[in-house]
Amino acid sequence: MTELGPVAWPPAPVRTERLVLRESEARDRGAFIELFASPEVGTYIGGHRSRAELERVVPEVPGRRPGLFVVDLGGAMIGMITLDRRATGRPGQARPEAGQVELGYMVLPAEWGRGYGAEACAAALGWFADALPGEPVVLRTRTGNERALRLAVKLGFTEVERFEEYGAEQWFGVWSSSS
Repeated sequence: MTELGPVAWPPAPVRTERLVLRESEARDRGAFIELFASPEVGTYIGGHRSRAELERVVPEVPGRRPGLFVVDLGGAMIGMITLDRRATGRPGQARPEAGQVELGYMVLPAEWGRGYGAEACAAALGWFADALPGEPVVLRTRTGNERALRLAVKLGFTEVERFEEYGAEQWFGVWSSSS
């Protein structure tokens, strides 16, 4: 049993037309550091971290945990997708009685604007719908992140509410394979 429930982890790689969603490997360490050190990526996730700090703290095989997929393009990591249980008691809930799974994603800025985020998120949602049929997925993003809001709607998330968290207005939506 994992944080996602009765789901075996890691799953077989998930393939799309251009991408592979797979488990993290040692060769991904540099891309993880690049993601978290990027000021552009950090804009909407609470800021970036220093490269020196990340070099010290990022493990040899980063992100090796249930719910984290590396987004691989042609054998190289270009981003990551996370499906994590959201703690109950936080603002934004689709089902107050249980922690929902929340979709998160990051893509290296050099790859923005090519549809990789949408393709990878859609593949992760498809995998999730097969693994846990009928269970909703939630997504939270700053309302100021227009690209993320457009992607949420494109993926089929429906707005549930808006609230303040992390010093900014948040958009909270829900997606379900059964709707």
